[in-house]
Amino acid sequence: MPNRLSELDFPGVTPSRQKRSRETTAALLKAGAEMLRDRTLDELSIEDLCAAVDATVGSFYGRFESKEAYFNVLLGLAARDGQAMLTGMADNDRLGNATLDAMCRVLVGQIIAWMRRHEGVLRAALQRSDRRPERWSSFKELAAATTTAATPLLLGAMGKGRRAAKARAIGFGLQTVFGTLVNAILNDPGPLSMRDPEMTSRLSQCLLLQLQAECSESSAQSDVKSGRVRP
Repeated sequence: MPNRLSELDFPGVTPSRQKRSRETTAALLKAGAEMLRDRTLDELSIEDLCAAVDATVGSFYGRFESKEAYFNVLLGLAARDGQAMLTGMADNDRLGNATLDAMCRVLVGQIIAWMRRHEGVLRAALQRSDRRPERWSSFKELAAATTTAATPLLLGAMGKGRRAAKARAIGFGLQTVFGTLVNAILNDPGPLSMRDPEMTSRLSQCLLLQLQAECSESSAQSDVKSGRVRP
């Protein structure tokens, strides 16, 4: 959770200039994110939140204009963390020479780690998206940005030819990843939960198989065009 003024530059937030006050603000945000893991936003009471960090209700409203403003900060912090994930992926030199298998494992692992860190906040945003669609828009944008950032890396490991078709396969593969994780957060249908360690290996393998299938299709079409096999 943030402890610097610049990290809390959100509408409806009163900056805390003293260290102790910033620590209370950070504690309120951390406690709320944890409490949302097993309750809805409507069930999250300000009284319970303040009691969890030994703060007064008055001190809460001295920092946040409203419960809505408070939740918007949690959403904003989750989005910033997601952007940091993308930056780290772009700056990871090892991915440039990694195999397709390794890239899928790293990429899916980072996405799942981010969603686990903010699981309760993401669930609350999803649960209210029918009433406040804008709550989920930032995460849809993050999913699109993840696909944009990952596509050139994955294309490099998928070989030459049919780049448009391969990029399409990457987009759909990541749509499958995000869709599965959103369903796990919102509905937890099983057999694997969001927190199950097997989720990472299963989803990365799912992405890999889709991309390998596209590579095989590309190879088969190349063989037909070269005359090595008959169509």
